[in-house]
Amino acid sequence: MTDQELNRSLVSPRDRFGNRVRKNLSAATMQERVVESDTRALADTYTRLAETGAAQQAAALVLGARRRFIAGEGKSAAYALLLATDLSATLSGIHLIEGRALTLIVALTDVRETDVLIVFAMRRYSADVIRLGRLFHEAGGQLIVITDSETAPLVELANVVITVDTGSASYADSPTPVAAVAHLLSTLISASAKGARRRLTERDRLAQELGLYAPEDEAPEDEAPDED
Repeated sequence: MTDQELNRSLVSPRDRFGNRVRKNLSAATMQERVVESDTRALADTYTRLAETGAAQQAAALVLGARRRFIAGEGKSAAYALLLATDLSATLSGIHLIEGRALTLIVALTDVRETDVLIVFAMRRYSADVIRLGRLFHEAGGQLIVITDSETAPLVELANVVITVDTGSASYADSPTPVAAVAHLLSTLISASAKGARRRLTERDRLAQELGLYAPEDEAPEDEAPDED
């Protein structure tokens, strides 16, 4: 059995903990293993993206959409929030499906073919996310799936699939490549978004007016701060 096959066979965090976490391992050794596995997974993910062009395809689909929905459950909800937060700074029509203000039923009520849904679908694949993706596709919307396996649910329905290597030496699948893909995708989209610079400028103005952030201690450019 290859390392990848073994990784996929360890379905739950409990299974992975029993296989990977040893009482006789030092913290330094555990750290070294996690860093090595995360580095390898990130490199593998970037190689796949370079070969498939999936990130660029997804960016083009998002830019051409009227409304952009983003969803994820459990740990994947954090990835969805990360992507939605970054995209909202430079692009309009970003909607995070988070189960409160924007629920699945609200998002599915008026789907058009000009709408796109980005779903983060990582094992152990959320039934709600699978259901949402399937119904969104059936309603005529465009579907982008960011997932950890080429055989994961929703892959066969997706317009674009971004496959991420989440292999890890930890009991938890690595979040590093997933966060990196979200960052790459938001960068590609924002770089081509019309009005991105204007939106960012206006956000800075409003943030200052509303006092959203702690004031920075700034010394005049031609003066050095006093020293005791």
